[in-house]
Amino acid sequence: MCQNHKEWHDLKVNVSQAEEYKPHLTNKRSMVGLLSMIVLVGMGEHMAERFLPLYLQELTQASTAILAIGLLAAMDDLLSALYSFPGGYLSDRLGTKRALLFFNMLSILGYLCVIFIPTWWAVLVGAMFFISWSAISLPATMELLSKIVPKNRRTLGVSLLALVRRVPKILGPIVGGACIATLGVEAGVRVAFIVALVLALLASILQQVMITDDSKHQKIAEPSPIKLWHEMPFTLRNLLLSDILIRFCERIPDAFVVIWATRFIAQPVSELTFGFLSAIESITAVIIYFPVAYFADRFGKKRFVLITFLFFTSFPLVLLYSHSFDLLLVAFVVRGLKEFGEPSRKALIMDLAPEGRKAAMFGLYYLIRDVLVAFAAFGGALLWQHSPELNLKVAFVFGILGSIWFARYGSNESIEVEKAI
Repeated sequence: MCQNHKEWHDLKVNVSQAEEYKPHLTNKRSMVGLLSMIVLVGMGEHMAERFLPLYLQELTQASTAILAIGLLAAMDDLLSALYSFPGGYLSDRLGTKRALLFFNMLSILGYLCVIFIPTWWAVLVGAMFFISWSAISLPATMELLSKIVPKNRRTLGVSLLALVRRVPKILGPIVGGACIATLGVEAGVRVAFIVALVLALLASILQQVMITDDSKHQKIAEPSPIKLWHEMPFTLRNLLLSDILIRFCERIPDAFVVIWATRFIAQPVSELTFGFLSAIESITAVIIYFPVAYFADRFGKKRFVLITFLFFTSFPLVLLYSHSFDLLLVAFVVRGLKEFGEPSRKALIMDLAPEGRKAAMFGLYYLIRDVLVAFAAFGGALLWQHSPELNLKVAFVFGILGSIWFARYGSNESIEVEKAI
């Protein structure tokens, strides 16, 4: 009798332990599904979208192409911003799984526009759809990380996510550059978008199979950006302002870097070489992610965010004097180093965002930031028309302003919380 009682007790313990472990398995399965989708969709994005400025030059006259490139860059920021808040809202309202599937389908629709309608305006129409996936992925992914990663390891968790995102950033431009080198700009870019479409379909299937359906547990979503703004802490607003200035520094020259390197400088490089330079940028970022994450979680995030702002600021100045492959190599290493504290910045947003509002607050943060930064992208086209050198110098000035603001008013939240406790 005692033996039976003991067996029954052991059985209950084993069942209890299995029930406790089940959520961990579910979280891991959902994370693997999400990360797999990031790799697949990102691969298509970076092997195709990265070369759209060259594609636009092929489709239209030079003067019109420059304005179209500036408009494309502005749309990238503006529409990503406009999608980011609905992305956070839909993540709260529908659940991660349904929201991500919806935006996958929008991306596929955008790819179809570029593949079947070879005109500059079709590129702009298609971009309205395929840039939406990146906008939805950030709020949903950050909220998922905040649930399964302890606060004192969040920078490390964001670094893991950033590392996975870097895989397609490394491989995508190389494959896209090879397509262009083999088939020419117009045919090569269209083939790249066909591959992107296939990868997006595969990603949608994996997402449906692996990510847990959380639509039955959706939160009360807040549809008003104004009400959410009043909930945003003052420390997060300071980070937002400095981030806006730094993104002006980044986006003013961003769309024209490929033209600078492959067309403008005294010793231009090929499109394939530009793809390798982009890969070097990503490899540089990957190498520094985890060491920086370890120290940021231990010693506070502010100093690491400030260092990354300084690398953002340095890139346009270094690029200004890069007129050969060797100097471009240095410039792209600096560009990779601008990711030095990016996981720390995202983890800091996560720390500062109110509990129960993290996805929506991420969406609001990027809505405000990217709407304003969209003007920088189009302004960069106007500056480029006047002088490519002026474009890079103005970008450098914005970087200085953003770095000074964050150095003066930025919050070192992780240390402050620990002291308060």
